[in-house]
Amino acid sequence: MPDGQTISERIARAMPTLTPAHQRMANYVLDNLFRAATMRIDEFATAVDVSVATANRFAKALGFDGYPQFRAELVRGFEATLAPVERLRDELARPTTVGEVFAAALEDGARNLEQTRRNLDADAVERACDAILGAQRVYVMGFGASGFLSGLMQHGLEMHCRMVTSVSTVGGASHAARQLFKLTPEDLVIVVAFPRYVTDTMLLAQRVKAHGGRLLALTDGPTSPLAPLADIALYANAGNRLSANSDATVLALIEALCGAVAYRSARSVKAAAEMTEFLLPWLYGAPGARDGRAAPKSPD
Repeated sequence: MPDGQTISERIARAMPTLTPAHQRMANYVLDNLFRAATMRIDEFATAVDVSVATANRFAKALGFDGYPQFRAELVRGFEATLAPVERLRDELARPTTVGEVFAAALEDGARNLEQTRRNLDADAVERACDAILGAQRVYVMGFGASGFLSGLMQHGLEMHCRMVTSVSTVGGASHAARQLFKLTPEDLVIVVAFPRYVTDTMLLAQRVKAHGGRLLALTDGPTSPLAPLADIALYANAGNRLSANSDATVLALIEALCGAVAYRSARSVKAAAEMTEFLLPWLYGAPGARDGRAAPKSPD
């Protein structure tokens, strides 16, 4: 783009020379930059109520060779954000059946898991287990879809840690910040973040590091913005053709880590037995379970 102009600056500069129809289109783009970047030429033409030919002429009036070049410039800067949208668009354009889509999703999951297993850093896993078991308190953090996964990680680690809590609650990022304010050097923060990375996750991770906190990152690779902040990082291949990420692969990484922690824990069997005994009233079919029958009284 000439003189390093942004697309918005280019449109604003050309505005006085545009026809009324083209000005209407220009205003739509300026008001909806992201939405316009996702549109094919026919979708854009429909949105602004013009013909496809007029939409193409609009792009040329801005100095582009045609609409494809104009849209490519719109997309610039939104590449990572738009990647799942573009993958979905490409997949929906292929002739296929629902059954084939279903099978392909399972194949993607299996491929992701195998790649994650092959790329596993055994030393990082050892250090992650040591950090979790050695921490006074463990905080688990993630937002967006990673918030649900963080809750499952808390559930998996609960038996083996002195204290583990997920700060990804309905209180949002400000509540998480209030919890993380209590951090000491003996604590550990586990951060779950995959594309598209949530700003709140990155900001809080930066705050943790600025205050001397320790970070264990579960993310997609060394290019993740979380990786440079992490004291320890575990990576999962989480690509998905029809959505932003494969949550199943991330969950498998979490389950594997929880299993490794259980193996390394000196009292995992005793803790599992004690917790199961405590939960007996809530386990259907077990003696004393709350399944409509009165629980037996303890002997006097």
